Amino acid sequence: MEYRSVVYNAARDGKLNRLKIFLDHKSKDVVRQLVQAKTNGATPLIMAARNGHFEVAKYLIEQCEADLEQVGSVTFDGETIEGAPPLWCAAAAGYLNIVEFLVTRTASVNKTTLTNSTPLRAASFDGHFEIVKFLVENGADIEIANRHGHTCLMIACYKGHYEIAKYLLENGADVNRKSVKGNTALHDCAESGSLEIMKLLLDHKAVMAKDSYGMTPLLAAAVAGFSAIVEFLIDREECSREQKIDALELLGATYVDKKRDMLGAIDFWRQAMEERYSKEKTLLLKPERTELVNAYGNATEIASAEQLDDLISDPDDLRMQALLVRERILGPAHPDTSYYIRYRGALYADNGNFDRCIQLWTYALDMQQKVLEPLSPMTQSSFLSFSELFSFMTTEWRNRPAHPVAFKDIMDVLLKSVNELERGRKHLHTLEESEHDNTHVSRLLVIIMHILCLMCRLKSNLSDGEEEAFKKNVYRLIKMKPTSGKGQSPLHLACSKDTTNVGRYPVCSFPSLPVITLLLEVGSDVNAVDSDKNTPLHIAAGNKPCKLDVFSLLLKHGAHIDACNGDRKTPMQLIRGTTIYEIACPLEFTTLQCLAARKIVKCGIPYTGSIPKRLEQFVEMH
Repeated sequence: MEYRSVVYNAARDGKLNRLKIFLDHKSKDVVRQLVQAKTNGATPLIMAARNGHFEVAKYLIEQCEADLEQVGSVTFDGETIEGAPPLWCAAAAGYLNIVEFLVTRTASVNKTTLTNSTPLRAASFDGHFEIVKFLVENGADIEIANRHGHTCLMIACYKGHYEIAKYLLENGADVNRKSVKGNTALHDCAESGSLEIMKLLLDHKAVMAKDSYGMTPLLAAAVAGFSAIVEFLIDREECSREQKIDALELLGATYVDKKRDMLGAIDFWRQAMEERYSKEKTLLLKPERTELVNAYGNATEIASAEQLDDLISDPDDLRMQALLVRERILGPAHPDTSYYIRYRGALYADNGNFDRCIQLWTYALDMQQKVLEPLSPMTQSSFLSFSELFSFMTTEWRNRPAHPVAFKDIMDVLLKSVNELERGRKHLHTLEESEHDNTHVSRLLVIIMHILCLMCRLKSNLSDGEEEAFKKNVYRLIKMKPTSGKGQSPLHLACSKDTTNVGRYPVCSFPSLPVITLLLEVGSDVNAVDSDKNTPLHIAAGNKPCKLDVFSLLLKHGAHIDACNGDRKTPMQLIRGTTIYEIACPLEFTTLQCLAARKIVKCGIPYTGSIPKRLEQFVEMH
């Protein structure tokens, strides 16, 4: 271990002499082991290439016979790249001399990282033109896309590297290639504001295609707020009158919510209105909305120049106009539609208008649950935001008194979250086993635990009817028998210290005695086991420190103090050395059944098929 660290540190820091002194007198086998060993996920050669130490890299390859195709983990701009070979590292960091040396030593020019990123894409990302040119001249495939379907041309466009984009196009890059989500290089230019590269793409026959959200590059530029690109594109022949109006109206909405430029927004909306009501052309009226939205203050879209002028004196109505425009043009499924509704709600909450925030967030959540796939990360983010908001409202903060949360509001979120969990579990059952991903189920379950904890804060103020309705929903959750990715039930999660970590802001602290009490009251199985055969009592015992009140409550509800987990450890063994161990008396909570079961297991007595099924499970637990 010590030798490995010396070699790694010397290579990382470019200390060639130290490396030679340490390695030159060692056997080939030892040297080979040391230069192939990983420290912090990377080998010495990978770190030499990453940090531009040419002589060190050359020594490791020529004298130490380091493998050119070895892979490891490296960090660029705070992001960890997994499975990166030395050539990728040197190309990403911009070290042409190392890139040239590795390629001449026959390093694979198209070897990818775990996300399918090539050295050419790495160089294109950071604008290393000479490296891009060298790699292409030495056989780099310019059409290999990463796991998202983004090509080298797309990333050069997004990052604004004109010379690289031009070079790739001249060497046959597919200008209309689409990513997994259907966006093209034109979309990337629009989203990043690269007007000159966009003109270059259009000169190479780029087509104004739609992505999977139905977004054209024109709308993408309007969403991003790049007025110069919008103005350039709406003047082109292929831009229809309807597309021009939508782009100007959407750009105005962006100026309201993203740039906070109200006068600029009104100017773009006026241009769109003039185009709609042009005397020389056919009138293009806005589609009428059949239902008013209470969350928007029942606002309707403006339909005249007079109404537009009135907006200047009513900033709140102007902000609602932006939300109405964005929802109409982008549709409810587009991420920006719900994002800006939530953003506007957050600003209301910052100013103490919690009711308006809850109205807007509820509307956005309802929208997400209607149009997004079950357990969508966007929907989960909304549930987490609600739990953070309710926690903030019910907590005194910087001399600010706690704000009461209405039972209806938090109950509504709980009901929606349980519905989402049920919907998600049904969706998972329709998928192949290989497609099952319990990550989203696990996260939503943890969020629900926090919502339950927040509900428990209100419990003393609830009427009998409200408390009954609350417990019915918790009972419904338990009857679903949901489990996390580790097979943990809601009771396991309520007993775990890890459940506390749910987002960026604190919500509730776990283990939570009120939540555990609630779950036990509605019938949670106190001896349920997770994938490692831990019971909730094991989880509680494993917390540091272990809480006596939690441990005692579980025991009083029938938790087995002598149940064995997958490592053959009992809760009593896990708390050994703590004060609880001195207080808890195993005999007080051990039955004759437990003693008999332990004896059967200890003596290896066959029992399967000879006793009832429920007793088989009981014996297995011990």
